[in-house]
Amino acid sequence: MFKKYLFLTKPGILFGNFVTTLGGYFVATQGSVDFLLLLLTLIGTTLVVASGCVVNNVIDQDIDQKMQRTQNRALVKKTISVQIALAFALLLGILGFGILWFWVNAYAFLFAVIGFVVYVGFYSLWTKRTTIHQTVVGSISGAAPPVIGYTAVANQFDLGALLIFLGYAFWQMPHSWGIAIYRFDDYKNAGIPILPVARSIVRTKIESLFYIVLFAISMNALFVFGYANWLYCIILNVLTVYWLYLNIIGFKAENDQLWAKKYFLFSVLLITIISICFSFTATAPINNLVIF
Repeated sequence: MFKKYLFLTKPGILFGNFVTTLGGYFVATQGSVDFLLLLLTLIGTTLVVASGCVVNNVIDQDIDQKMQRTQNRALVKKTISVQIALAFALLLGILGFGILWFWVNAYAFLFAVIGFVVYVGFYSLWTKRTTIHQTVVGSISGAAPPVIGYTAVANQFDLGALLIFLGYAFWQMPHSWGIAIYRFDDYKNAGIPILPVARSIVRTKIESLFYIVLFAISMNALFVFGYANWLYCIILNVLTVYWLYLNIIGFKAENDQLWAKKYFLFSVLLITIISICFSFTATAPINNLVIF
């Protein structure tokens, strides 16, 4: 029984957002970690993300039954009712938002709300089914957790938070398209107009190149403006150059699905390493522009 509810929260997505929340938090702490605040931030953010994932499962029942990788989900198999799933999502959301509001701060709470509303309302209910721009919308919610982690410490939205938001949002684009190419038949069968299906795999590879470059610019800006040190800069650029190399050789791939699997798995490794390395590479910026 526990396993069914756990998988309803999409553990893979929870892990990814857990890691990126760490990244944002570590940038703001600059090496001095308040472990209680870190724990509360991680728990609150994870519960909010879990709530959104459960609601997404409810919304996507018709799509999930058409996709091989999702056709055995509990709501598709009717082993959990919609009413119970929504009650579960409500409980997770109340706990998550409550922790962020009462024990973290209003900024963390605000960006959790933004991420939740964008993921459930603008992505799951609307753009995922209607436009190729769904990935752009989804990237906004995907970039919310690292900003939650950052603002939990900084208690303000400043230049560092903006760069983190942009960097993690740009990373989402080629990462998500890599999954879509790897699972191309699933997305096609479900009628989801994501870029590789709605346009072409070649166009997707071309656009992915641009987003990797934008990711590199945004994340290097953390070094330029003094939020991270030389070691971070070296790690970031070595990983990003290899990711760019994988993208380029993808144009000659004999099997797009095999290439895409390696491509998106490396994107996960890249963002995990970068997020964790902030724990020992973050520095205090000389001039920190406060936006609000």
